[in-house]
Amino acid sequence: MKLNIALLPGDGIGPEVIDQAVKSVEAVCRIFGHEVSWHFAYAGACAIDRYGDAFPDVTYQTCLDADAVLFGAVGDPKYDNDPTAKVRPEQGLLAMRKKLGLYANLRPVETFKPLVHMSPLKEELVDGADFLVIRELTGGMYFGEKGRLDGGDTAYDTNIYHRYEIERILRQAFEYAMRRRKHLTVVDKANVLESSRLWRQVAQEMAPTYPEVETDYMFVDNAAMKLITGPKFFDVIVTENTFGDILTDEASVVSGSMGLLASASVGEKTGVYEPIHGSWPQAAGKDIANPLAAILSAAMMFEYAFGLMDEGRAIRKAVADSIENKIVTGDLAASGKAFSTSEVGDWVAERIVSE
Repeated sequence: MKLNIALLPGDGIGPEVIDQAVKSVEAVCRIFGHEVSWHFAYAGACAIDRYGDAFPDVTYQTCLDADAVLFGAVGDPKYDNDPTAKVRPEQGLLAMRKKLGLYANLRPVETFKPLVHMSPLKEELVDGADFLVIRELTGGMYFGEKGRLDGGDTAYDTNIYHRYEIERILRQAFEYAMRRRKHLTVVDKANVLESSRLWRQVAQEMAPTYPEVETDYMFVDNAAMKLITGPKFFDVIVTENTFGDILTDEASVVSGSMGLLASASVGEKTGVYEPIHGSWPQAAGKDIANPLAAILSAAMMFEYAFGLMDEGRAIRKAVADSIENKIVTGDLAASGKAFSTSEVGDWVAERIVSE
């Protein structure tokens, strides 16, 4: 198969971790006989510096022309520390999601046996945890009307959802639950928010069409507590944009490191595959960032964008082997030797080839 992949390394540690993901992709393609074509584009602070736009039209077109997008991270202190900046790197991420119609963010959370001790939660709580969080990505407060009143002393953000937005994300959630353990938890705040009441109403209307799926409903505050006290309860979680942003970051502690968590954003056009961590500009260029989340994002790309499950499994096995053999960066090394970003990337790629 010929794979046309848009490569958006972005800012900070993005280029370093994406370089390691590229190594694994190319290793898999050699083993399975695929041809890969990379198409580089700018996004984030580097795009602002070059084009004055965090997600310029040329980058958008590169994404449209590709089969999948492998993305790093955006963010730079020179914009973060300037409250008057009119264009910010994060605007590029929001623009990419909106223009590509990426309404569903998929974040799998799984634990690796050798690392369960690194979670801040008790080992017996996290050992064996394996769930998928599906976050609605293009609606809600992040995209609703916002502004200031009273000379700037009053601020508002409008949380608005339309039925079609809720139906399409719930359909994704039910379908993924059918592929997993057939348990879906719909997270909302229906006791307070009208938008949440619409979410719950639509979910209750759709649930009978998926009779094999056990569907339950949970207020977001209870879900936040349950992620800490009993993460193994969950199989698939679906929720709106703001709640999903918070809960997915909270869920990242279950595995013991944000550097292990990949994600996919899918919808109407080309899907985007990215690690959930940020740009960590303080570490940029130091060759210390954990590349495993970016490499696992490449595994998700094979599986979700191309339907190449064996290729995805080959990457996942090599990552698991690197952890088992303690070929990890400093965030996972504990008292052992810390390997560099590029050393971990090289090891994983070589493991793929040697298996």
